[in-house]
Amino acid sequence: MSKRIDSASATRKPAGRRVLAASGFTLPALVAAVAFTLSATPALGDAQPGGNRHEGQYIFRFGTFGDQQLWTTVLRMHEVIPAAVSPATALAVGLKVDATVLPRNFLAKHDLNDPRTTVELLRRNAVVGVVGKVKGRRLTSVGITCALCHSTVDNSVAPGVGKRLDGWPNLDLNPGAIIALSPALPAEVKAVYNSWGPGRYDPRFNIDGINGPLVIPPAYGLAGVPFETVTGDGPISYWNNYVAVTQMGGHGNFSDPRLGIAIEQTPDLVTPKLPALLAYQLSLPAPRPPEGSVNAAAAQRGEVLFNGVARCGTCHIAPTYTDVQNGPDADTPLLHDAAETGMDAGYALRSASGKYRSTPLRALWQHPPYFHDGSAATLADVVGHYDTHFALGLTPEQKADLVEFLKSL
Repeated sequence: MSKRIDSASATRKPAGRRVLAASGFTLPALVAAVAFTLSATPALGDAQPGGNRHEGQYIFRFGTFGDQQLWTTVLRMHEVIPAAVSPATALAVGLKVDATVLPRNFLAKHDLNDPRTTVELLRRNAVVGVVGKVKGRRLTSVGITCALCHSTVDNSVAPGVGKRLDGWPNLDLNPGAIIALSPALPAEVKAVYNSWGPGRYDPRFNIDGINGPLVIPPAYGLAGVPFETVTGDGPISYWNNYVAVTQMGGHGNFSDPRLGIAIEQTPDLVTPKLPALLAYQLSLPAPRPPEGSVNAAAAQRGEVLFNGVARCGTCHIAPTYTDVQNGPDADTPLLHDAAETGMDAGYALRSASGKYRSTPLRALWQHPPYFHDGSAATLADVVGHYDTHFALGLTPEQKADLVEFLKSL
C-alpha cells in the first residue's frame, strides 16, 4: 500500500506559476527553488527542436531539456559524482555504459573504483541517460535524459556495458538510491528514495508526498497506443511533457488543472522537442522473444484460451492488446475502475483520471515484474491473479498454455 510521509502533502490546489510542492523538502520544493528564477539557455544535452525520428533519437538519448537546473544547481550531483561515484558504484545502482563510444579496452585500462574514471566516461557521453559537462578534469554540470530509465545495454562487453537498447526499461536502475546521493536532501526524504529499490520510480511522490513507486515501463511498442500511461491521463506527449518538467526538472512548461500543476518557464526547452521525441518513440519496435524460448504448440493453445474461456481478449484486444483506444472518441481513453480487475486503487487515486487503462501487452518476456506496482513477479502470477479474480476455473495445463502465449507477444 502507498504510504504518505506527510498527511498534508497530498492536498491538491492550484499551483499558479509554480509546481505544487509537497510538504517537506521534496523535489518540487527543490525545483521551485530554482526553476522560476533561472533563465536557462541551451546547454550540453539540449537538442534542437525537430519532428523526425533521427532528431528524436538524439533528444531521447542526450536531451536534458535544461534539467541541469535541478541536478546540478540544486541536487549538486556534479559534486557527488567526482567525490563518491566510481564506475563500480554506478554499475551497482544500475547505470549503464555505452561501449560503442569508448576506445578499445578503455575499461581494462582504467580504474573502475576511481570516480575520475566516471568523469571521463561522462566526458565521452558513455553513461546512458546521464549528460555531463567536463572542463579540464572538472565536472561542472550534470543532467539526465529519457534514456536513463528507458534504455539499457546488451551486456555484450560486461554486465551493464554494451550496445544501447533504446526503449527497454532499465529494471536494474535504482533511481531512488541515485537521487538520495544528493547532499541537498534531508535524511527522512533520502529514506523514502532509498526504499524504492531497483526498477521502480514514483512519478507522483514529489507532487503529493505519498510513497508508492511503480515499475519502470518500456518505451518501445508504442505505435497504435495513444494513451500510454498506466492511468491514461493523456497521450504519449502529455506524459513526456509531465516527466520532463516535473520529474527530470527540465526548463519548460506543463499545466494540468486536474493535478493542480501549472509551471511556466522561459524559454520553454521542452515543448518544441516533443514531436521529434514522439516520432522516435513510435519507431521503436517491441523486441521479439529469444529463439527457442516459447513452446509454439502451447502458445497456439494459449491464444485460443486468451480469446475464449480466459476472457483476456475482451480488454486486451489485438493487435495492440489494449482497449484504451476504444473510448467514445479519439481524445477520450477507455479506462477501468481498479475493482474491475482486482488492482490496488492507490496509484489511480493519485492520478488525473482515477482509473487504470488495460496494459498494452508487448514483449512481456522482457520486463517482469508485472502490473503497474510489480505485484506479480511472473506471468504465471498474472494468470493466477485473473483466474482467481474472475473465478475462471482454469486448469494447470490451461494456465501454462496461457503463459506460453503471453511470452510470445
